[in-house]
Amino acid sequence: MRLPAVTLAILAAITTTAAFANEMERVTPIAHAATQKECGECHMAFQPQLLPAASWGRIMDDLATHFGDNASLDPQAVVDIRAYLTSNAGRLGDGRLTRITEQRWWTREHDFRAHIWSRPDVRSKSNCTACHRDADKGLYEDN
Repeated sequence: MRLPAVTLAILAAITTTAAFANEMERVTPIAHAATQKECGECHMAFQPQLLPAASWGRIMDDLATHFGDNASLDPQAVVDIRAYLTSNAGRLGDGRLTRITEQRWWTREHDFRAHIWSRPDVRSKSNCTACHRDADKGLYEDN
């Protein structure tokens, strides 16, 4: 029996989405000292696999207004960190988006009521360690 093309496309999308979500439960920890130091001074240094290379490029291009803060670095540090992030970036995701919390895989996994994000122990969507204790080690399995 042959399945219609639309049915096959839907099955492929469901399978890909589930695989991608599972892929994001374990990512390689940061293995680059400059990235860990510079990014980790203000927030958890997010693993490169959480965004595609185009997103990391956009972030590194706009450090002077980095999500409302000036995160400017010396030019050599920018080159070094950009190279690490883009060469280790995720394979999937929307490169137009610079926020991990806006990526489709993330929003599907974190479809919670608004009050969750304002809890004192959570505070924001980017506070991964509030729910994933080992996020800094690249472990995002449900805790």
